[in-house]
Amino acid sequence: MQIAKGSVVELEYSLHLGDGEEVDRSPDGVPLAYLHGEGELVPGLESALEGLSVGDRKQVVVPPEQGYGPRDTRGVQRVPREAFPADFQPRAGMEVSAEGPDGDEVTFFVQGVEPDAITIDLNHPLAGRTLHFDVTVRGVRAATAEELEHGHAHGSHDHDHGHGHGEGVR
Repeated sequence: MQIAKGSVVELEYSLHLGDGEEVDRSPDGVPLAYLHGEGELVPGLESALEGLSVGDRKQVVVPPEQGYGPRDTRGVQRVPREAFPADFQPRAGMEVSAEGPDGDEVTFFVQGVEPDAITIDLNHPLAGRTLHFDVTVRGVRAATAEELEHGHAHGSHDHDHGHGHGEGVR
């Protein structure tokens, strides 16, 4: 079976940023499972996988526009300290999730800490970077009706999981 919209795909992958130094990889023996065509992967990687089959290996270079997007300088903001809870202990590099103005979860990174303000970065850490993936397809199957309804793959460890629908894009 070939990878196409509506198929559940299992991938082993590694990622580097062009220098060969690995910044991410699937855990040994635990492929990443996703529902193809649902935007769970960065667009450039997902489109490059279309048509591959079990056992296929491919190196994929994804430019920022097809990955996490370009860095947006408007995403770096200096926020008054009083906008954060009094017990919040920020550290540079810390990843934080908070509720945005529309009620959605917003993830940002602490870039700097001053007595009266915290500088945050709303950009994904890989925004503006060219991504170099080495992928091996370990499984391809038709999605179940439930997976299609929920919009994501249900792996062998997912039998009793909650459905927050709209869960994060990888």
